[in-house]
Amino acid sequence: MGDAAVTDNTIWLLVCTVLVLLMQAGFTCLETGLVRAKNTINVAIKNVADFCVATLAFWTVGFGLMFGATLGGVIGTSYFMFNPGPFDGPSSAWLMAFFFFQMAFCGTATTIVSGAVAERMSFRGYLLTALVLSAAIYPVFGHWAWGGFGMTGQEGWLQGLGFIDFAGSTVVHSIGGWVALAAVLIIGPRIGRFEHADSFGKSHNTPIAVFGMFLLWIGWFGFNGGSTLAMDVSVPHIMVHTLIAAAAGGMVAMMLTWTRRGAPDAVDSLNGVLAGLVAITAPAHVVGIGSSALIGGIGAIVALGAQSLLRRRQIDDAVSAVPVHLAAGIWGTLAVALLGDPDLWGTGLTRLEQLGVQALGVAVAGVYAFGLGYIVLRVINVFLPLRVSAEAEHMGLNASEHGASTAIHDLIHAMDEQRHTGDFSTRVPVEPYTEAGQIAEQYNQVLDRVRSEMTAREQTAEQLRSARDQAELANAAKSEFLANMSHELRTPLNAIIGFSEIINKEVFGPVDHPQYREYVGDIHDSGTHLLSIINDILDLSKIEADSYELNEDELRVESVLNACSRMIRTRAESGRLKLSVEIEPELPYLYADERALKQMIINLVSNAVKFTPEGGSVSLRARLEPDGRLALEVADTGVGIDRKDLAKAFEPFSQLSSDATVYKADGTGLGLPLTAALARSHQATLVVDSAPGKGTAITIRFPNERIVKRQSAA
Repeated sequence: MGDAAVTDNTIWLLVCTVLVLLMQAGFTCLETGLVRAKNTINVAIKNVADFCVATLAFWTVGFGLMFGATLGGVIGTSYFMFNPGPFDGPSSAWLMAFFFFQMAFCGTATTIVSGAVAERMSFRGYLLTALVLSAAIYPVFGHWAWGGFGMTGQEGWLQGLGFIDFAGSTVVHSIGGWVALAAVLIIGPRIGRFEHADSFGKSHNTPIAVFGMFLLWIGWFGFNGGSTLAMDVSVPHIMVHTLIAAAAGGMVAMMLTWTRRGAPDAVDSLNGVLAGLVAITAPAHVVGIGSSALIGGIGAIVALGAQSLLRRRQIDDAVSAVPVHLAAGIWGTLAVALLGDPDLWGTGLTRLEQLGVQALGVAVAGVYAFGLGYIVLRVINVFLPLRVSAEAEHMGLNASEHGASTAIHDLIHAMDEQRHTGDFSTRVPVEPYTEAGQIAEQYNQVLDRVRSEMTAREQTAEQLRSARDQAELANAAKSEFLANMSHELRTPLNAIIGFSEIINKEVFGPVDHPQYREYVGDIHDSGTHLLSIINDILDLSKIEADSYELNEDELRVESVLNACSRMIRTRAESGRLKLSVEIEPELPYLYADERALKQMIINLVSNAVKFTPEGGSVSLRARLEPDGRLALEVADTGVGIDRKDLAKAFEPFSQLSSDATVYKADGTGLGLPLTAALARSHQATLVVDSAPGKGTAITIRFPNERIVKRQSAA
């Protein structure tokens, strides 16, 4: 080859290398656009650092391991700390250009990991990962597949079998993807990633991500075009194939998301373009334009499918680096045999034989890169945790890893501080002429409104507290007055009742005078009724004043219910009602106040009798619930209570309107309120089920704590 031709090829390789280096800027923009704002600085500096690490590692050992004199096709043994000598002719220049080109490839493989582990991997842990990948994993497999590329004339063992990977679908992209997969499995998903998936599904800055994708697309022309290592007639074909595959991948991804979600997804569309580029990287020199479009489109489908699989398995890849670079890279490598032209392979293998070799290369890459990467990173993680703390992750890696801050970070920090302290008296800082500043200004206006509302509510609350205090004082005075008046009235009433009984026995006992006997009976009944009302008022006042004392004991429920039914049966029969008592056998004892229990039952049965027309029925039931509670139910076929009147029925001294033919006696409206209060004092619940015209059922359920197991007859 002449000097001029060598010079032309060297220039071409240098130009393509610069394009490949442009991909580093593309990765930086893409990843910073896709992650959350609090981690953008960290992701950007990782892209700078990993390229620095990869450059130095590839110079010292990587290039020698990959392209040095082979040891049985397994590993290179020369060119360590690569230095071909100063300006010793075109051959030296081309060798330096080749090193430059391959070093850019190593940087590309290394930076793939950055996006996958974003937002939770420590900076030092990432640098160690980049070192392992660029110094050992990438160059060793690269020697197996590319070791004879124009350098020593000796082939790596995979290359010798006929393995084809033109520009690195597997060597570069799948290797980076396998290590990325190992890393994300070790460090785990971001906090809340799969518990609050919606919070992680939005791109921080989609336009910058799109810009990054275009930088990668442009750089890929150098990636694939430069892999010819010469400016020959195949270069235009390769570049067009690259363009067509990327466009097909982008459109397929866009249409798939449009069909499935009702709108084209921006991020998935970007990844579709990149998946098409990754897929065409291996077969770009052995396919036609139609096959290129097919390869790119299928690459997008494969990437989206792998992305869905990772999500179902709850494997967190922040920018879908594994689906795009690993999954699409595998497909592109296999596509060499499936869609490539056998005449262009140069291996002499049949299509099936070539597919076997391609599959072997894919499998070996997975076993070596994932296996070694997982083992080494797992060991490193034992001594030096690869993941940042939960506090650092919540804070964001910009601040926790680099001490950096942004306007949006400062705003979020101020808002979060207010959320934790509850102090909204201070406005958040506003940085002028920024989007964060506009948000802060709007937030401050919200704070002003909140403070205004809080002031008004505090004033209203103070007024309500004052009104409550006055109401409590009035209620206490009322309760005290009722209690005092009840005591004052009970003494003469007891005397009236007692004297009426004496008169009835002593004066009229021996004398048969029905008219006066009836007068005395009316006095006795009226006094008894009035005393009952006063007792109810006194009991309710005591309960409201929290001074009602229960005289509790273990009660036999059957005895109490039978006693109550005897007391009310005469009244039920006088109204021509059917009164039934149903008591479940072997009921347990109830720990309760007997007087209060009787009062609750009599009040409920009296109300049922009172509001049930002639010919109706009233039932009193006692049963043990499946959950162990004891239930007492009073049901009737009376007039019922409308739902809107239920609350009023439990107000003291309230009377519900009723048909005069049903309403049999006057009352004070204390029965239900007193019953409910007595039930509460026993920690019991009272439930009303009523329908107008159909009847009412009221159930009191006593808690398990008040149920006493029945003792044996002995």
